[in-house]
Amino acid sequence: MPLHPEIAADLAAAAARGEPPLKELSAEAARARAESEPRVGGAPVKTVETIAIPVDGGTIAARVYRPFGDGDALPGIIYIHGGGWVLCSLDTHDNVCRNLAASVGAIVVSVDYRMAPEHRFPVASNDCLAAVRWVASQATKLGIDPAKLVVGGDSAGGNLAAVTALRIRDEGGPTLAGQMLIYPVTDDIAAGHPSYAEFADGFGLTADDMAWFWDHYVPDPAERTHPHASPLRAENLAGLPPALLLTAGCDVLRDEGEAYAGRLAAAGVTLDFRRYDGLHHGCAGDYGRLRAVTPFFEHIVAWSRSIFQL
Repeated sequence: MPLHPEIAADLAAAAARGEPPLKELSAEAARARAESEPRVGGAPVKTVETIAIPVDGGTIAARVYRPFGDGDALPGIIYIHGGGWVLCSLDTHDNVCRNLAASVGAIVVSVDYRMAPEHRFPVASNDCLAAVRWVASQATKLGIDPAKLVVGGDSAGGNLAAVTALRIRDEGGPTLAGQMLIYPVTDDIAAGHPSYAEFADGFGLTADDMAWFWDHYVPDPAERTHPHASPLRAENLAGLPPALLLTAGCDVLRDEGEAYAGRLAAAGVTLDFRRYDGLHHGCAGDYGRLRAVTPFFEHIVAWSRSIFQL
């Protein structure tokens, strides 16, 4: 499957920089590189506020994006950033959250969960569950309609969003209006999904990168099949909130994401699924910079507005 020419040129330019692969870096060095990467700015919003959310053992930071416009209670999106459970931050996904808030007309709460290897599985999952519950409990104060609350994220954040939806179903609320899963991690790397071989190298995220991420987040292979690490391994997906699941055609995670979409549909979950051929992992952050990504991001916006009945 060929990359879109615009994506191929962008990846070629990145490869020409000759940066070492993740497997040769410490977590600290990899984080510094991720934070320093140039990114296109996001859309203007009315306000941006950093808050603290209580979790087991302390607090985590979150960033609240409020769109322009009137209304006492707006829909809410709790957004969980990607980065393999090791990298990225509120800053690296600032553009994505600004664009969501402005385009959807929702308040976006971006969650800065604790990351591996300092905080291994299941800390990130516990933090995200606590964050969703806290936002739901504080919805009125935040200006969010508690009946219009979605959890979402990309890549490892999509994994955590899917797991959070599972845990909310199994562990007692709150009610979610939907789950937004953007090229999510859904299965143990050892499962051998064919896209891992097809797109192992040369498409941005590599198979070796994913091995590095899993080794940091869940170093014990026996734990990687737990449904809170690999939601595709959950016995039953019935009763989950409506889902958006988008995959990129040239992505090592494509097949496990599509397997999860298939299981959601089979379980009777309302599903909006699409594969975007020619795109690569991480493309959502390139909205506004690469025209090839525009339909992908606009799909996320359209689904969100439909879920929120806007």
